[in-house]
Amino acid sequence: MVKSWRSNSKFSYSLALALCLCCFCDTRVGASIHEYEDGVFVRRSNSYFFHGGSEGLYASRNHDHIQEGKPVKGKSFIRFESVIFKRPKESAERKNEMQQKTGLLEALIVQVKDRDKIGGSYLNSTAICCTPELANNGSCKVGEVIIHDDPANSSQDGPKRLQTFFEGKNEVAEMVLQTVEITRDGMYYLYFMFCDPELLGTTISGRTVWRNPDGYLPGKMGPLMPFSGFMSLAYLGLGLVWFLWFTRYWKDVIQLHFHITAVIGLGMCEMALWYFEYANFNSNGSRPALITFWAVTFSVVKKTVSRLLLLVVSMGYGVVKPTLGALTLKVRLLGVGYLMASEALGLFENLRNINDFYGKARLVLVLPVAVLDAYFTIWIFSALSQTLEKLQVRRSGVKFALYQKFTNFLAASVLVSIAWIGYELYFNATDPLGELWRRAWIIPAFWSLLSYMLLIVVCVLWAPSPNPTRYSYSEEMGDDIEDQETVIPFVAGGGVKLGGGDVASTSMLEIRKERKLSTALPPPPAASEYYVFRLGEDLEENKRE
Repeated sequence: MVKSWRSNSKFSYSLALALCLCCFCDTRVGASIHEYEDGVFVRRSNSYFFHGGSEGLYASRNHDHIQEGKPVKGKSFIRFESVIFKRPKESAERKNEMQQKTGLLEALIVQVKDRDKIGGSYLNSTAICCTPELANNGSCKVGEVIIHDDPANSSQDGPKRLQTFFEGKNEVAEMVLQTVEITRDGMYYLYFMFCDPELLGTTISGRTVWRNPDGYLPGKMGPLMPFSGFMSLAYLGLGLVWFLWFTRYWKDVIQLHFHITAVIGLGMCEMALWYFEYANFNSNGSRPALITFWAVTFSVVKKTVSRLLLLVVSMGYGVVKPTLGALTLKVRLLGVGYLMASEALGLFENLRNINDFYGKARLVLVLPVAVLDAYFTIWIFSALSQTLEKLQVRRSGVKFALYQKFTNFLAASVLVSIAWIGYELYFNATDPLGELWRRAWIIPAFWSLLSYMLLIVVCVLWAPSPNPTRYSYSEEMGDDIEDQETVIPFVAGGGVKLGGGDVASTSMLEIRKERKLSTALPPPPAASEYYVFRLGEDLEENKRE
């Protein structure tokens, strides 16, 4: 078993090194700095739009005027930097060179609750861009996106419109460098749009910078930074207690204790890396790929090892059986598969632009992880059932009580997990636009807390003690006979015969009866040596009796 874990670790390190080398080609990854490269506009109704990003933003606490190049502490804003539009050459050549404005593009910053103010719904029209018929009412201007301004509540901020024009026959139009301050908390969407069909084929390049008052972390990720710091300290505290207990009874530790130690160390490193990753992200708005990669990798390795630990404990490794035997390869393959699937999902979610609104692109990567998680759960409870059955047959009361407590807590955690998954599905179904972004951080935080609680339970139940035989594997006669589930009779030639043959036809019940008789009658000399563990004594004394 130890060799198989070492082999699996070597494979994991090789995979991590290969992915790490791939990351060196691009040392930083855009995050709250949303970058666009030849983005294509998509048609909707009578308009064409490009989604520039979406994030939860808090209102500015500092209301001083924003000046370029000066500190922006306490400010919340969206800044447009080097945003360039490029239209097709054919479209540009059809325009008059002397004309100043030959094509209009608009950037719209819309809060989710103001989405009904975009388009002509309030005019009983499905149009998004103003048409000549709607313009006759004085409600909008032809060629512009319709935005409804409420005269009765003019003090309230609504959707913001920033316009950029192509000039003459120019193929390129550059957006003026400008910063839009956020004055209300909310989920904000940025759209680049145009209404002129002659601009079809226009692309967008550049970037926008999104910032909250306390830094560049998106609103739904903000609380995860202090949470990661708290969890890192929690793992550190658990590790110190475990280390003191480990050193106190270091002569009585078993292989399982080393696996538990590895999970505690991985959890502490994982949370510390995530804290530094969030802190770096919050300070400069971009994510170093190397730090993010290692944070994801430690998280994935810790999740995989934790699941494998629960599985091998449930299978009775070190308690009912000394090794996993033929199941070692199957356990190893399941661990490697889960590691690879989780690594792919983690890198996809973190080494890319961060939006508080996710589409369905990640569904393909989520499904394998979900299936493997379900397989882990089924196998763990199946193995627990078999282990409890063996311990009950052997009448190992202490070990049976230990595993019964573990089973009860694991069953409770599964029920809580199912309930939380139901809540998560309800949360996502009822909030498709991310309006509840302030509470979104609780979902990933719950799984970290649950994993930590399970680890504490394992540490308490399998803590090192001066009496390790209460849960370690014992090679006593009863355990060995019932673990093999075969009859091991004494062979009159002075040996032990296992498995098939005529001698192996004695039933387990007969062996137990023999034990009772051997304790009721005066035992012959060296009679205890006639059973499973032969010491090579001759049989003359027995023959005389």
